[in-house]
Amino acid sequence: MSGRLLSRSVSIAAFFLFALASFTHTNAQQTDIKQYEIYSGFTYFETPDFNLAEHGYHLQAGYNARRWVGLGFDYSIVTGHNSLTPNLLTSAYQTQIDESLALLEAEGVIPPTYQLSVPTDSTTYTLAAGPQLVYRHYVPFTFFVRPSIGAIHETATPKPTDPVSTAIIMQIAPSGKKTDWTGFYGFGGGFDWNATPHFGLRVQADLVHNHLFSDLLADGRWTTRASIGPVFHFGKNIAK
Repeated sequence: MSGRLLSRSVSIAAFFLFALASFTHTNAQQTDIKQYEIYSGFTYFETPDFNLAEHGYHLQAGYNARRWVGLGFDYSIVTGHNSLTPNLLTSAYQTQIDESLALLEAEGVIPPTYQLSVPTDSTTYTLAAGPQLVYRHYVPFTFFVRPSIGAIHETATPKPTDPVSTAIIMQIAPSGKKTDWTGFYGFGGGFDWNATPHFGLRVQADLVHNHLFSDLLADGRWTTRASIGPVFHFGKNIAK
């Protein structure tokens, strides 16, 4: 995990702890807890090791089984851009590309200073489901933590800018794009600011790991997802 990503994750955790500590003098507990909830908001993905930033939409649907535990479904879809460079690829692909570039340089097709870097468009979506632990001691705020386990799908569309990169991409992705499914794992959490028993504002973040395109990319990736948006509560009151 990169130092930048670890620092961001620690900052997120510290923020949640600070927010919790800020309300230690509020003694009233929540007495109106709705059975169902729907969240719909903006989300941002950051994958520093691949210089990839994506933004898009986040949807959650939840069922509160008890005042302290819920079950939910999670979906997000994002788009973004980065650059594909040889150092991100498996050793076999790196060797193949190095040999091709050395041959082209020897023939005078490319200069010695040529650097392969291919702009790439990405569309990513995630699916997850599972439990969430909830802390409802304070009426204005609901805190929660969860394991983040699910599946991720990505479509990467390279946009080569010269004949050399076009020829190399045709070897890697003959169809002009690559798609892949894989699992991810990690953890997440956040809080709701409860404006009313039926409506609130949710702020949350997750840190997850996956290894998409394992046939092409040498390493897996750590990704931070942050999102914010309205959450709606409805159904019977389970606190009674």
